[in-house]
Amino acid sequence: MEPAIVKILKVEPVTHNVRRFTLERPEGLAFVPGQAADISINTPEMKGEKRPFTFTGLAEWDHLEFTIKIYTDHNGVTNHLGKLKTGDQLIIHDVFGAIRYYGEGVFIAGGAGVTPFIAIFRQLKKEAKLGNNTLIFSNNTEKDIILREEFTQMLGKNFINTLTQEETKSFDHRMIDAAYLKEKLPTFSTYFYLCGPDPMVLALQKTLISLGAESSKVIVEQF
Repeated sequence: MEPAIVKILKVEPVTHNVRRFTLERPEGLAFVPGQAADISINTPEMKGEKRPFTFTGLAEWDHLEFTIKIYTDHNGVTNHLGKLKTGDQLIIHDVFGAIRYYGEGVFIAGGAGVTPFIAIFRQLKKEAKLGNNTLIFSNNTEKDIILREEFTQMLGKNFINTLTQEETKSFDHRMIDAAYLKEKLPTFSTYFYLCGPDPMVLALQKTLISLGAESSKVIVEQF
């Protein structure tokens, strides 16, 4: 698609460092839940700085939604995004992404890597097809859990949280490794959807295949 300039309609906090951006929807834009778009800020100094962000709204909505973690520790794109407000403009570039729903399975996310799964689960809920899909979500601390209430409402006991840098009574305090997966999952013959930091995704790909998952059923983003 040709680049499209869109206005920000609303900016809302999701967690202490994650924000929801509601944008105008350009005519003709299409995407599949799980896909992303390259986005830049429409200012002279930033419009050439494209970064990928995942659509978290549904394809039929009349607006776009992106749920974005803001990093303020360096002067990057998300730091600039965190300073934007209603009426500011972004540029939507190409739509892409290999992560999409192929069938019931286990979704494993690290931090902001959960964003491709938001639209997928919302679409499955809309279609009453959540079934036995499971989300295993790893975060540093409890306050980092994105859309905790919504995922709990959608998935119930199939929403499994583990924290790596905080111990609480409510959640596991474990790394997602072979032992953890064998403890939590009854089978490895299903689909697996992975998104998170590259080292985590690469390690989990190898781990899942070693546990019996089919490589063709381990879905990761392709760049």
